[in-house]
Amino acid sequence: MPANKPISLWDMSAAERPHECPMDGDSTCDVAIVGGGFTGLSTALHAANLGLDCHVLEARHIGYGGSGRNVGLVNAGVWLPPQDVEKNLGKEAGSRLVQRLGELPDYVFSLIEKYQIRCEATRSGTIHAAHSPRGFQDLQRRAEGWHRRGVDVELLDAAETAKKTGTTRFFGGLLDRRAGTINPMGYARGLARAATSAGARISTGVTVTKITRAGDRWQLRTARGTVSAKYVVLGTNAYSDDLWPGLRQSFTKIHFFQLSTEPLGKRGEHILPERQGLWDTNQIMFSLRRDEFGRLIIGSMGSVLGGRKGLSRRWAQANLKRLFPELGKVEFDNAWHGQIAMTPDHLFRIHRLAEGVFTPIGYNGRGITTGTMFGKALAELMTGATEDSLPIPVTGLKPAANRTLKAGVYETAFTMNQLMKSF
Repeated sequence: MPANKPISLWDMSAAERPHECPMDGDSTCDVAIVGGGFTGLSTALHAANLGLDCHVLEARHIGYGGSGRNVGLVNAGVWLPPQDVEKNLGKEAGSRLVQRLGELPDYVFSLIEKYQIRCEATRSGTIHAAHSPRGFQDLQRRAEGWHRRGVDVELLDAAETAKKTGTTRFFGGLLDRRAGTINPMGYARGLARAATSAGARISTGVTVTKITRAGDRWQLRTARGTVSAKYVVLGTNAYSDDLWPGLRQSFTKIHFFQLSTEPLGKRGEHILPERQGLWDTNQIMFSLRRDEFGRLIIGSMGSVLGGRKGLSRRWAQANLKRLFPELGKVEFDNAWHGQIAMTPDHLFRIHRLAEGVFTPIGYNGRGITTGTMFGKALAELMTGATEDSLPIPVTGLKPAANRTLKAGVYETAFTMNQLMKSF
């Protein structure tokens, strides 16, 4: 794929300008960062603000991976209910993480405000919608878990959910007003602009082919020169390759696809009228949101099949007809998919790959807040903070069991979902 070909609707509609800067020759820095997505750019911004000399190396263009293909929901937690996070990590560590995750939307929107990032930021919350009575029971449990921790999420009945969404097909919903929506590519480009203003260097079109130790520093080899650094951060998440042995074997990769309609104007004003982002409780979840131009963006797990005119388009058309029959036929102006790094427990990891080499990974589809959080945390770690201050304990690299088999099973199930729901 040519580097300048738009990868998503967000790539085409973002108000922030693309950042393009080739690398030419060798360089030295404190922190070399591989990957120009939310994690890498947040690391660069926060580390540069703390006085470190940072250099981001992006193989394609800013936001090319999962960041620029994201749904754009700025959520306040992980997929798991808060009580399950505490069960998996222990009461103390889990409670700390739940609290920290709950504060992250505020922090993301504060960065957007501070740096005047043009990314269609809307702070009206997100809705987790119940696709079935059992799904509503799950939302009741989640609401109970949040309420016990003093978080004011609102459990909506079916009528209240219909008013918020414009459809009567849901059995209820959980409204989290801490959350919101953005144009994710706009946010990524805005972080890049802020990081360069703080003194970080960002090079695009530069592929790191090898990382080796040379004395007390790391050498990152590229076709355009070598970068020498004290610290290395791999911010590649689901787009990790074989640069570091075993890294891409540490998670299961799945895809998430989206299609955007043409701007609907008044036809679509009753759908998510307050511009909340929505996802449902189905095992193969789907997402729905609007952008500021009146498009509906609908998506689900799996790859785009047949582009804007094939199976995925038929799936999107059928689902919109089921939810909003009054819309009639709509046209789609874009289709894309991205990769998600999934872990067995739906919790992210931070690995120390070697002395001075770190990678946060396994975001499970929550990249905006999580990538921003890890960038800040790693910057603080590299300027004197202890590992106890990190969101989760540092662990060593471990392969995910049966990852290839699971990825194949998931992709087959996602394809069947599109086939079965396209009529």
